Amino acid sequence: MRSNLLIGGLLASVLIVPAFAQSNPPASTAHPAPAATTTTTKKVFSDQWRASKLIGLNVYNDQNEKLGDISEILLDKSGKVEGVVIGVGGFLGMGQHDIKVDMAKLKFVDEPVRTSSTTSSTTTGEATRPATTTTASSTPSKQWYPDHAVLAGASKDQLKSMTQFKYD
Repeated sequence: MRSNLLIGGLLASVLIVPAFAQSNPPASTAHPAPAATTTTTKKVFSDQWRASKLIGLNVYNDQNEKLGDISEILLDKSGKVEGVVIGVGGFLGMGQHDIKVDMAKLKFVDEPVRTSSTTSSTTTGEATRPATTTTASSTPSKQWYPDHAVLAGASKDQLKSMTQFKYD
């Protein structure tokens, strides 16, 4: 008896819920934006980067050793980039040492990082080609953000010994 009531209640709720979901929304008095405003949007040029694509960008030194990644971009009140915060070391955000680096000290590179495994390959067969050549051909020719950044003359130990950047 109880199971019949339970099944009947479930069936009734299944029939009632779509009726509420299909009800008409209240009439709004706002007018849609004219179509002419959508056609006047500006393009992003190759000398402009999206900040969301720079956050998380890997930072390497001259020897292609990964130092850390960009975790924040700092702006002054006028909107000029004051510097970037690089997270050095740590694992999954734990034990990470944040440092502030001037944007001018970073060199942004569009090509993928060459690792020792791709440069030591001496065979020229199709199956043994380096991974960088296959990824470079599959990515679009014009990216709107760099592949990685290089901080010249730095090592991970030097960066860890720098004063830690703290958010106020």
